[in-house]
Amino acid sequence: MKQDSMNRSCLYSILITTALICGAYFSGNAYIDKQLKEKLLRWRINDKMHNVNAKMHNVTDKIHNVTNKVENTTDQMHNVTNKIHNVANEMQNATSPTCENLSKPLGSEALPQGIIVRTSNLETQHLWNYRHIKKGNPNRAMSLLAMAVGINQKELVNKVIQKFPSQDFVVMLFHYDGVVEDWKQYPWNEHAIHVSVMNQTKWWFAKRFLHPDIVGEYEYIFLWDEDLGVSHFNPQRYLSIIKEEGLEISQPALDTTKSKAHYPITARRNNLKVHRRMYKNIGSGRCDDHSTDPPCVGWVEMMAPVFSRSAWRCSWYMIQNDLIHAWGLDKQLGYCAQGDRKKNVGVVDAEYIVHYGLPTLGSVVETTSSSSGNVTKPKSQKVSQESSDSRKVDNRPQVRMKSYVEMKRFKERWKKAVEDDRCWVDPY
Repeated sequence: MKQDSMNRSCLYSILITTALICGAYFSGNAYIDKQLKEKLLRWRINDKMHNVNAKMHNVTDKIHNVTNKVENTTDQMHNVTNKIHNVANEMQNATSPTCENLSKPLGSEALPQGIIVRTSNLETQHLWNYRHIKKGNPNRAMSLLAMAVGINQKELVNKVIQKFPSQDFVVMLFHYDGVVEDWKQYPWNEHAIHVSVMNQTKWWFAKRFLHPDIVGEYEYIFLWDEDLGVSHFNPQRYLSIIKEEGLEISQPALDTTKSKAHYPITARRNNLKVHRRMYKNIGSGRCDDHSTDPPCVGWVEMMAPVFSRSAWRCSWYMIQNDLIHAWGLDKQLGYCAQGDRKKNVGVVDAEYIVHYGLPTLGSVVETTSSSSGNVTKPKSQKVSQESSDSRKVDNRPQVRMKSYVEMKRFKERWKKAVEDDRCWVDPY
C-alpha cells in the first residue's frame, strides 16, 4: 500500500510538473507570439513609411521637374514675346518716315542700307595687289571723256586725249571699226577703257555703256566725236568756265574759219566767254531776244556736248535704243538742263574747237574674192587659185537717209509721249 502511495505521489508530481511546464510553454509562446506580431507590424509600418517617403520624394522630384519646365516655358515665352516686340519695332521702323526717306534702289529693298552700292565707275582694279592706288587726285572730282573712234582718225584722237590729263579724266573709247590693237602705240592706251562693236554710233555706245549709275561718280561727261581739232581748247579752263556760268549742258564753240557750223549758235564769238542764244534776222526761223525755243536758245549740237552728272542722268533716259543717230535729240536736251534752259545751256567761246566733219561711219572697205569654183581636182594639182581685190564702198548717203528717218520717228514719239502723259507739264 505504502508503495502504491509513493507511486501515485510521484505520478502526481510528474503530472503537476508537466502541467506547469506546459503552462509555462504556452504562456511563453503567447508572449513571444505577441512580441513577434508587434515587431512584424512595426516592420511593415516602417516599410510602408519608407515606400511613402520614396513616393513623396518621387512626387517632389516630378514637381521640381514640372516647375523647371514651366520656368523654361516661361523663359521661352518671354523670348518669343521679345522677338515679337523686336519684329514689331523693326516693322514700325521700316514704315516710319525715316525709313521711307531712305529711297532704296528698286530691287535692293531686302538689303540693309549700308551694303547697298548705288553707283560704279570705270576705274580698273589690280588683280592681286591689295593696296588700291586711286588714279588722279583723290580730293578732286574726276570727269569722263568718251569718244567713238576709228583707227583712220587715230592722230586726231591722240591729240584730243593728250589734252585731257589722266589725273582729272578717265578716257573711254568706243571702237566702231573693231580695231583695238593698233592703238597700243600711244602711252595713254593702257589706261583707257576700250569697247569694240562693229559699225555702231556714239549714241548706241552711250546708251549701253554709260548708264548714269555707272558714270555717276564723274562730275562731267564729254561725249565727243573723233574728228575734232583741239589746238585752242583746254579742258580744265573749260570746266572752270561752265561751273562759273552754271552750265549743265554745253559745248565748245566752233572756229568757223576751219569748221562748217550748221547752226549759227555754235559759231565762236570773239571777245566773249560764253553765249546762250543766237540772232537771225533773215529767212525762216528768226531768232531774237524774245526767242525761247531751240535752236535760238538752249541748244547745243551733238558733235561735242558736255553734260553735268545730273543733266546726263536725264539725257540718258531720253536716248532711244533703236534711234542710234540721235537726230532730233538736240532740240529736247534743254528739258534736262536742271532748270531754265535759257540759262543752263550754252556755248563756250573762250575755249573753242574745230569740227572737220570727216566722213567716218558708212565708209567701209569691202573685199571681194573669186575662185576657180568648187570642182574637185586631183591632189597633184593645185586646189584653186584665188584672187582678191578691195574697194571702198561709201554708204554715207544711206546713213544720212536713216538719220532723217530717225529724226522723224523721234519727233513722233515725243509728240505721242506728251499726249499720253497727263501728269507731265511742259515748262516751256
